[in-house]
Amino acid sequence: MAVVKAGVVVLDCAEPEKLAEFYKGLLDGEETDLSANRVEIRGADGIRLAFRRDVNATPPSWPRPENSLQAHLDFLVDDLDEVERRVVSLGGRPLETKGAPGPHEERGYADPAGHSFTLRLEPSTAPKQG
Repeated sequence: MAVVKAGVVVLDCAEPEKLAEFYKGLLDGEETDLSANRVEIRGADGIRLAFRRDVNATPPSWPRPENSLQAHLDFLVDDLDEVERRVVSLGGRPLETKGAPGPHEERGYADPAGHSFTLRLEPSTAPKQG
């Protein structure tokens, strides 16, 4: 029997309630747990995220080359332009990044607290024609 039953990605931020609202809007999610210093949400597809209060939190500085990207979130989407409009309307912002190499088109963003995340086109599972 597995000892660990589930995992939750937890982002530190100064205002967990506000950051939870951003991700609830982005992921069509709902709040599942709330305490004085932590809010957890579950997205429509089952992804779980939590936001922990850290009054001294400072936004990450990625993508500056002198700092490593320690962690970020990737979200698979069907339409980059549509989801970008949603990100911006919720208070997120695009990050200036050069086109990433590889088979997937992707774009980088920061949430309202400065955490980076990536929207990536979900690879097509349809067989190639011809």
